[in-house]
Amino acid sequence: MPKLSLAKLERHLYAAADILRREGMDAATYKDFIFGMLFLKRCSDVFETARQEIIERSVADGMEVAEAEARYAINPDYYDDFFVPERARWSYLQEHLNDAGVAYGSVLDKALSALTEANESLEHVLDHIQFMRVQGNKRIVSDEACKDLVRHFSLYRLRNQDFQFSDLLGAAYEFLINMFAESAGKKGGDFYTPRDVIRLMVRILAPTPGLKVYDPTCGSGGMLIITREFIEHSGGDPTDLRLCGQVNDASAWSICKLNMLLHGIQGADIQLQNTFLHPMHREAGELERFDRVIANPPFSQNYSRTDMEFPERFRWGWCPASGKKADLMFTQHMLAVCKDKGMVCTVMPHGVLFRGGAEKEIRTKFLEQDLIEPIISLPPNLFYGAGIPACLLVMRPNRAGSFPNANKPKTRQGKVLFINADAEYHAGRAQNYLQPQHVEKIASTFERYEDIPGYARAVSFEEIADPANDYNLNIRRYVDNSPPPEPHDVRAHLIGGVPTAEIESHRPLCAALGFDSGHAFRLRNGDGRYHDFAPALTQRTAIAPLVEQDPGVAARAQEVRDALAKWWTKHASRVADLPTSRDLIRTRHLSPMSTLSI
Repeated sequence: MPKLSLAKLERHLYAAADILRREGMDAATYKDFIFGMLFLKRCSDVFETARQEIIERSVADGMEVAEAEARYAINPDYYDDFFVPERARWSYLQEHLNDAGVAYGSVLDKALSALTEANESLEHVLDHIQFMRVQGNKRIVSDEACKDLVRHFSLYRLRNQDFQFSDLLGAAYEFLINMFAESAGKKGGDFYTPRDVIRLMVRILAPTPGLKVYDPTCGSGGMLIITREFIEHSGGDPTDLRLCGQVNDASAWSICKLNMLLHGIQGADIQLQNTFLHPMHREAGELERFDRVIANPPFSQNYSRTDMEFPERFRWGWCPASGKKADLMFTQHMLAVCKDKGMVCTVMPHGVLFRGGAEKEIRTKFLEQDLIEPIISLPPNLFYGAGIPACLLVMRPNRAGSFPNANKPKTRQGKVLFINADAEYHAGRAQNYLQPQHVEKIASTFERYEDIPGYARAVSFEEIADPANDYNLNIRRYVDNSPPPEPHDVRAHLIGGVPTAEIESHRPLCAALGFDSGHAFRLRNGDGRYHDFAPALTQRTAIAPLVEQDPGVAARAQEVRDALAKWWTKHASRVADLPTSRDLIRTRHLSPMSTLSI
């Protein structure tokens, strides 16, 4: 039987959502039922395989099947992962599909309750999923829809050995979260950050094994999961990592917990509480400190000082509690819980870079203590439901408050690197995206910390503090990437011809490609100021073949191929020695429930 591919599983989950959409539900409502059904099916399938293995081992040792069932197969202590009681098993749900006089939604609710009661790690995680929930005088999910969901999810088994790759279920869960975020607009953006943005942030933070990583507004947990993936893909041990997060929404907390479990992450410390009022990660009564802090806090929120614990976190100043100015309050919390040698990377709206009042006072103190390393302007329309421009702040704490900040690399002390990357992105139909080349350009520019005309510039504190700038961090003030004005030649507009000056301006690009522009242009009547297209170029469609088939371009392309072949010959043996995904799984002794990201 062919293994389940990601595309097939995505179609399967989308079809499950269609069942509930027929009930008149929107994404914000049906997501919980899909998540719950997916998790219930996954747990049952993995459990049944483990149960059968226990029975087979016992029978091989001379025990009768009935005795093996009674002594071992129903004992939770013999299972490495989730124990599934009988009424939560998929076979039980199928057997009771046609029971008369029984509300089938209650069968599903009891199955979820039984699974929770049998597994301490699921405490409260599934509580909000209630198939018997009533709104007004009508059930949200009809019994027929509940039965259709069970029939639909019965089409495929969801064990690791049924998947084309080991993290297929985690990837499919990400697909579901993404699908919900797209449908829910602004609501979806409250807990989902696009993965290309997260990969950029994690690439900048460059975590290593043994660190503690924290997201104070963790949403669905994507930042923590991708941090773990980064370490694994870098050849490190992803299990040697403490992942912590906090979120103030019960549904998002549940989604995050399930996301962790479906990615095979069992030890993440995810807390449900208001981060401003009650930060939950503590050591000996004090706030726990982390090596990396990464977050995309909700933009332009209000906050409350009532009953706030640990107010000393906000030693740089207090923004107004109203007026939707809590952005820099989130930043201060992150700095307060970051270790001295740690790093903070957070998404912020551009307003925090230039607004006045209390925000300017906080911003000034940040600069006077040399806390900011780069500020990165992101392209527009990357985030669901957030059309305002966004940026990344990367900061290093400085508890001594001295200038320059000794926690920053010496060559970066007393400076802020401005990277204006808002013009480089892939334009999608409804949303823009960062592609790998965009992420790499931003990250490598930060690592080199060097000036690139029209893209990046390291600016001294003295220039920022100068009265002409007055602590304004507006990125275009320091790195203007506006294109130069288009040159116009009135004579060429009137009588035709290509200005020689325009051809000359592109000569460096042509030279880099090995193309001689003389193959495409001829002087116009001996006038050195203007050219005409070469006689062979009678149609616009003839331009591309002329360039692609040019001998100089072909020679330059061969040079690139030869250089790549030379590199491959030199390094192929090192690539061949890298561990495969099977090696990684085998050496880490993953249990059947684990889903390693490859």
